[in-house]
Amino acid sequence: MDFVAIDFETANENPCSICSVGVIVVRSNQFVNSAYTLIRPEPEYYSYWCSRVNGLCLEDTCNAPNFKDAWFSIRPLIEDLPLFAHNARFDEGCLRAAYRAYQMDYPDYHFFDTLKASRKAFRNNLPNHQLQTVAKACGYDLKNHHHALADAKACAVIAIYLKDFFD
Repeated sequence: MDFVAIDFETANENPCSICSVGVIVVRSNQFVNSAYTLIRPEPEYYSYWCSRVNGLCLEDTCNAPNFKDAWFSIRPLIEDLPLFAHNARFDEGCLRAAYRAYQMDYPDYHFFDTLKASRKAFRNNLPNHQLQTVAKACGYDLKNHHHALADAKACAVIAIYLKDFFD
């Protein structure tokens, strides 16, 4: 199975306010590459709640590249591989919103959702289907939850473990 696991963190309630991205490239079920970068969000402010969740603030990203510049270094890793995310609707929504905000032409990325797959695979056998809960059920102890690269790695582990549950 070849794919990219991806996770975005946002600075505020606006989906285009991406402040970090983590990607894990998987080929033949092996992690072959990864990338993480901070991003100067647009709009450039942090809500209390988002900072509390992901631990990032304006000081962390004030000198970071904007989304467009950061994405040009990430995009070659993705190539034409499918993207996997836990709650893919959120991550795909962020990516689409950032493309719109920067007036970029959105490629036809194909997303798969490890959250949906976990609901199929585990049904009611877990207390919830949050990333850290599903990762643990797949034998992975997620450390540093809400760090984009750590979350992308957990998503990759889940995708490999639940490979038979994707449409």
